[in-house]
Amino acid sequence: MLNNQAILEILRPVQDPELQKSLVDLNMIRNINITEGQVSFTLVLTTPACPLRELIVADCQKAVKQLPGVTDVKVTVTAETPQQKGVPERQSPSGVKNIIAISSGKGGVGKSTIAVNVAVALAKAGAKVGLLDADIYGPNTPTMLGLSNTSVTARPSPQGDILEPAYNHGVKLVSMGFLLDLDQPVIWRGPMLNGIVRQFLYQVDWGDLDYLLVDMPPGTGDVQLTLSQSVPLAGAVIVTTPQTVSLLDARRGLKMFQQMGVKVLGIVENMSYFVPPDQPEKSYDIFGSGGGSKASKELGVELLGCIPLEIDLREGGDRGIPIVIGQPKSHSALALINLSQKIAAAVSVAALR
Repeated sequence: MLNNQAILEILRPVQDPELQKSLVDLNMIRNINITEGQVSFTLVLTTPACPLRELIVADCQKAVKQLPGVTDVKVTVTAETPQQKGVPERQSPSGVKNIIAISSGKGGVGKSTIAVNVAVALAKAGAKVGLLDADIYGPNTPTMLGLSNTSVTARPSPQGDILEPAYNHGVKLVSMGFLLDLDQPVIWRGPMLNGIVRQFLYQVDWGDLDYLLVDMPPGTGDVQLTLSQSVPLAGAVIVTTPQTVSLLDARRGLKMFQQMGVKVLGIVENMSYFVPPDQPEKSYDIFGSGGGSKASKELGVELLGCIPLEIDLREGGDRGIPIVIGQPKSHSALALINLSQKIAAAVSVAALR
């Protein structure tokens, strides 16, 4: 008979390609309805940024259409991002499901550009996203998100003042840049860095977030230690360029997270090649080539993406309009959107294993 149980049984062999588990066993098939041969149900993905959404829907429709009496199959797609597994001695901010560190071994590799565009791409896909600018000495994310003239407010609470994050392009942001004058330097030692990072984690009204991305400072210092020891990180993404000096520092940054017990989701090779605006069919390996791929193989982590260098990418950051919004069909934007999907998929896999 054509009933709910028959639908579930025919769908049981269909797997989530990333998790390699049955959609039915993962409780991703819900709200089944059958009306005179017309079958409808809800497919609940583990991330709004699922890169294989169309493939999974097609597999579901193909399976159900095998049942006698089925004339049509309608699939409604939603998402519920899983909560990262907790660690007893590390506490997540209230309402935040997954915290992802965007890090690098050295400065100047475009880490903030990656963090901002990945955050905006995830938000465009439908996720609830926050961005914590932990680069205390060089807080550039307000400019890149078009919030350079914004100030944040605080409201009193029994636990101390609670900051209200700024918001633009679908992303909530807190940054030291909101608390400083334009030319004011931050001249702090380690304990003060530790204090402000913890304040940005626990004394900000983040609300409910699927992902909180943390734009880390370069290196392997106080901020990295504070974050790794304070919260259960879903993982770290290491940003590098193809050149040797960048890769050497990236390897050190990667090893630091591994020694702290933080899963490294993978490596991103930024400025992988240059695409001239007047000849978009051409590319030039200004900083060398193949470095990210070689490092990923040697270190046993995934190469998540190779992001090209384009003038529009730099201009978008300066104007506060990330390229995934300003030029969504450009080489860089497509690579960054794909990167956001891979990061989201890797986080879901880690959370559900």
